[in-house]
Amino acid sequence: MLKASRGMASRWLIGPLLLMLLTASAAAADLPDFTELVEKYGPAVVNVQATGNPDNLSDEADQDIPEIFRRFFGPGMPIPHPRGGQRVSMGSGFIISADGYVLTNNHVVEGADQITVNLSDRRELDAKVVGTDAQYDIALLKLNANNLPVVSIGDSKSLKAGQWVVAIGSPFGFDHSVTAGIVSAVGRQFGGADQQYVPFIQTDVPINRGNSGGPLFNLDGQVVGINSQIFSNTGGFMGVSFAIPIDIAMNAVEQIKTTGHVSRGMIGVTIQNVDRENAKALGLARIGGALVNKVTPGSSADKAGVQVGDVILSFAGREVRTSADLPPLVGATRPGTKVDIVIYRDGKNLTLPITVGELPVDKSTVASIGGSQSTAPSNPLGIVVDDITADQRKELGLDTQDGVVVTRVSGAAARRAALAPGDVILMVGRKPIKSVSDFNAAVKDVKPGDSVMLLVRREDVTSFIAVPVPKKG
Repeated sequence: MLKASRGMASRWLIGPLLLMLLTASAAAADLPDFTELVEKYGPAVVNVQATGNPDNLSDEADQDIPEIFRRFFGPGMPIPHPRGGQRVSMGSGFIISADGYVLTNNHVVEGADQITVNLSDRRELDAKVVGTDAQYDIALLKLNANNLPVVSIGDSKSLKAGQWVVAIGSPFGFDHSVTAGIVSAVGRQFGGADQQYVPFIQTDVPINRGNSGGPLFNLDGQVVGINSQIFSNTGGFMGVSFAIPIDIAMNAVEQIKTTGHVSRGMIGVTIQNVDRENAKALGLARIGGALVNKVTPGSSADKAGVQVGDVILSFAGREVRTSADLPPLVGATRPGTKVDIVIYRDGKNLTLPITVGELPVDKSTVASIGGSQSTAPSNPLGIVVDDITADQRKELGLDTQDGVVVTRVSGAAARRAALAPGDVILMVGRKPIKSVSDFNAAVKDVKPGDSVMLLVRREDVTSFIAVPVPKKG
């Protein structure tokens, strides 16, 4: 009886184990096999070595910088050059045409005196820089060679979160290393004004220094992005990496080939996010859009009738969910193009036709994102203001007669709002403020629980602040 029981237990045990093995085998069969992709397009991926004076090539490895967003290119892995006194930064790139055009990141070759490209067949070729663009962080190189292997260019606009992607590059100098993962998000914006035009592709593909400038492939073997940055507080991969969409990069390539530089659209507004208090004060049904806090006189936006206090909801048929969405849309639009923008003003949506202008080459912003600050009260809400003298106006750089200066902040809500003495209040709602009496008249009828919009200037930054009126009791 005991033996029979053991036999029965053994059969019961084997069943679940067999099922688990079969399930694991089926799951493994569903995983993609990248070998064909790597064999076909791997030879078009190159290692890029940029040699230069240490003073010209930045060296992140030797700097103890605890920054979150950091580039992970070759200067993070400098090696002595045999000629002495020079350094070599190592990155990646890929061949986009059989006659020798190579695409990589601008920060891989920036400041280099000499650039060498190593092919998969162990050839070393000198490369010259055809052109670069710091805003998109791309560089176009040219090799004196023909019949080279090339990549296939895909469509980054069709990418969706959850899709498999593959990176090939030279992390830490280990050329033609292959890593894979999925797309975590698309249209990701972060960082400062120097990268506001790029809607990054976020992935969890293991990327490290030396991968920068290398291609990001989809499962069809098409390049959909250029690996550019990582999210890290250690300098190494932490599960979050970013790539420049190939559509943006190839548009820049064509412009560099034809004109020598990249042209971007601009409309002449400064914008900020719409937070909950902004939305409440403006009467918006939900948070979203780009709040205009400055319109450049004579700009495309000014000619189209855009006003300070408007909220831009869409541009050329594309929804503007946050202020960060607008610069890439405007910057990617060819100057001279006529488009429609939808704005929210005084409780209504208005459609305005606008002709996109051109961002001057020496300018770094198309629509600067103003500092989005939290809430701030006003006179009966805890701040005291004073008129601005002519000398103060000159010192503050004010080019209009509008504005009153904050002299004291007494309310708790005002302190939480970070309003400070020296701030200049230019508008209450949509009404320009020229004096203390104007300000007091504008805020005297506000009710507890309401929100008031203040246009505040601090140093050279102007932004709207939504001010909640404290409730009594």
